[in-house]
Amino acid sequence: MKLFPSAIGGLAVAISAVVNAGTEPFFNPLTQSSAVATPNHVNELNSPWQTPAGISQVNLTNMAEIEADINQSVVRAPGLGTGASMWDMVAFDPSGEFVFIPHETEHGAGVTRYSIAQDFAEVLFSGDNTGVRGEDGNWGSDWGAFDPATFTPYGTLLLGEEWSGEGRVMEVLNPYAAPENIRVKEKTSFANVSQEGIRFGKVHADTVYYVDEDRSGSIYKFVASDDNFDQGQTFVLMVSAFDGDASQNYNHESNVDQPRTGVARWVPLTNENGRPRTAQDPFENSGSSRPGRAAADELGATPFGRPEDVEVGVLANGNEVLYFTATSENTVYSVEMLNSKRAVVREFASEANTPKNLGFPATTGVINSPDNLAQDAFGNIYIIEDAPNGGDVGGDIWFVRDADNDGVAESVDHFMSIQVDGAEATGMIFNPAHPTRFVVSVQHPDSTDIEAVAGGQGDALWMFDLAEVIPPTCEGGDRYNKYSYDNNVGYIFTCSSTRDFNFTRQLDNSAE
Repeated sequence: MKLFPSAIGGLAVAISAVVNAGTEPFFNPLTQSSAVATPNHVNELNSPWQTPAGISQVNLTNMAEIEADINQSVVRAPGLGTGASMWDMVAFDPSGEFVFIPHETEHGAGVTRYSIAQDFAEVLFSGDNTGVRGEDGNWGSDWGAFDPATFTPYGTLLLGEEWSGEGRVMEVLNPYAAPENIRVKEKTSFANVSQEGIRFGKVHADTVYYVDEDRSGSIYKFVASDDNFDQGQTFVLMVSAFDGDASQNYNHESNVDQPRTGVARWVPLTNENGRPRTAQDPFENSGSSRPGRAAADELGATPFGRPEDVEVGVLANGNEVLYFTATSENTVYSVEMLNSKRAVVREFASEANTPKNLGFPATTGVINSPDNLAQDAFGNIYIIEDAPNGGDVGGDIWFVRDADNDGVAESVDHFMSIQVDGAEATGMIFNPAHPTRFVVSVQHPDSTDIEAVAGGQGDALWMFDLAEVIPPTCEGGDRYNKYSYDNNVGYIFTCSSTRDFNFTRQLDNSAE
């Protein structure tokens, strides 16, 4: 059994004093993206990420370890090479003891449950690999490209199909059961789209948000009328100033100069009983098409450039906010909920308009294809890039600095960079019971293809701990230190030389 260094005690207690407040950076930002190593290089095996000083990284599990143990299991779909397992956006259960790993394989998709304490992985269910056969494939007993995984407030697990399958959301009703007793059903209250990010509301507990990962993708919310989110009304987001062609890509000539920020409204896609208001049924299982997209286009929902992951937070004014990445736009947006029908869309952070490492030494890294998002216990948002920046340069993770918590970043600070050949970082998520810890997946490295890389480690799950992170140094040489506390914002930090600021100590103090 692996032993992981313990974090500061007492962190499982709610830190209500500063949650969703946002902070200044608690680390010294990187100044460049990492170089990529060859498959099975010592960096891939021992320390696949370049990180700020003091952040520990430990391999929890990987393909090679699981497949070497006859008692463990993991999804490996046949004939897919590096894409045979595809560990994607993992989910913690509320105890922080189990990690649920969705597999984004083209066919045979499923989910693996991993116990941290027992260092044990087992497949809960997976498809029969028949979905890609025939004209449109037979998906009746198969699933494709499970990307998002989200633990629900009522104790079940949601999984969504992205680029393969039928765009369905599946629900594991008893995620702690033995694999032979696992019960799975389709969540038919979700429109069939290219599922990428799914998150439940914080202020609005009856609401769940999701997106359509397409270059003409829309933003959706479902407002439940029951406790299990099976009944209710679906809405799509329409930016008032947008006057383009909703059916075309975000960068089509009819849309390229159209605004996608400003005042917006949630347009009903269904009536209050969940019945479609469009000619196209958004809930239809129809092979490779995504009917939820066509239904949104009928209503003129605003198209974004590949909306991917989402996070939900609370702004300084108390309003709920949805963050989502637009990968093709190299942008992350924030959507502030004014009421049940009105919202404001803002550019939260982007390669084009947001400073990097503000007040620190500059970085040569660029925000390239922002994909996943993560959120720590202070409400800080992290951006995880999609594929590597190039064959020799790894993909990056960025800390978004929004200390005043208004939904617009002051800076994006270079947090981590992956060094694994052919891989992307995905599934970054903080442990709900241990706020200094988080996990990240190494997805589709070259070492997953066992025919090309003998004895490859393959897809892997790594745990990080911030407990011993070295406090940051300002550009002038001083430390960042606690300066004041604002009831609306939380802790505000500035450069001084009087007293070191320790991010994890503040977490600990807030929990007492």
